[in-house]
Amino acid sequence: MLTKIVLTGGPCAGKTTALARIVEHFSGMGWQVYTVPEAATLFTQSGVNFLTTDKELFVESERQLMEFQIELEDRIERIAQHCNKPVLIVCDRGTMDLKAYMSGELWSDLLSALGKSVVELRDARYAAVIHMATAAKGAERFYTLGNNAARSETPEQARAIDDSLVRAWTGHPHLRVVGNDCTFEEKMTRVLKEISQVLGVPQPIEIERKYLVDVDGEIPNSNVSDIRQTYLVPVNGQERRIRMRGEEGNNVYFLTTKIRLAADRNYEQERRINEKQYKELLQEYNPEKRTVVKKRHCFVWENQYFELDEFVEPKMEHMMLEIEDAERPEDVKFPPFVRVISDVTGNPKYFNSNIAKKK
Repeated sequence: MLTKIVLTGGPCAGKTTALARIVEHFSGMGWQVYTVPEAATLFTQSGVNFLTTDKELFVESERQLMEFQIELEDRIERIAQHCNKPVLIVCDRGTMDLKAYMSGELWSDLLSALGKSVVELRDARYAAVIHMATAAKGAERFYTLGNNAARSETPEQARAIDDSLVRAWTGHPHLRVVGNDCTFEEKMTRVLKEISQVLGVPQPIEIERKYLVDVDGEIPNSNVSDIRQTYLVPVNGQERRIRMRGEEGNNVYFLTTKIRLAADRNYEQERRINEKQYKELLQEYNPEKRTVVKKRHCFVWENQYFELDEFVEPKMEHMMLEIEDAERPEDVKFPPFVRVISDVTGNPKYFNSNIAKKK
């Protein structure tokens, strides 16, 4: 078993401490933990100046950084594949971090030069992305430049970089934003908790709240993905579904086995599959259910990651907003452009598996 995740975030977010805690915690639980160092720091320490005004030099530096990042991750992964223990690979920043530091035009040029798509670099490479918010957001008195010689950002610049990083990763199926609305120790605990849920240890409990909503106007900084979700014939009473998720014809595929523990608590096992496996599993579709087609709008508001589904097939009057890890309704901070129609948490009528049932 091999799981690769990204730990990212704005300046002075606590990543260095979190990485040490992650290695200690999960190594103690029997995992082999590999950490991929921050590639940009290695380049900076080698004399590369990413603040250069020479556009040609900047573009080439970013291209080489991206290729180095991918190669570094891939080589660690090849080593990990020969390990006889479950493996956790933690990347100190990932491929999409580069997007936060360049214009949209330069980013598009970089993708073209590399022959890569956003789906490949964001969704297909990592099982989860943990974004730690900069201390300049909500914990300003702890914001310091003293523990990183390469850091020179003011609090205002740190907040802007943090926002850009969140936007760059928005759209990943498992993006989690860990903010500063708690103590630093609680922040570290939340990081470990999010990773534990991805790994399925010690008890992968998922708490979801669902709302029927309408949206007034546009959703700022949202990422839109196309999703096709097909239910398979159950095995041993376990619900199974396969999902194709993509943008502009570039897709990733997942197989999920789901066991409902309570109305709003689920045990889920999800793994990436390839296109061939996806097409083979399509032959096991449940004839009593139709494929659910929807557009998923992903966005972050006040350090809360929202997934807003627009159902295309079957067509629904309202959109559905899903928020994970919000145990109480009062914990949810709704954006001003979202108008709640009703809280449907735990209502069987709005389970995706029931929405898929043929009438």
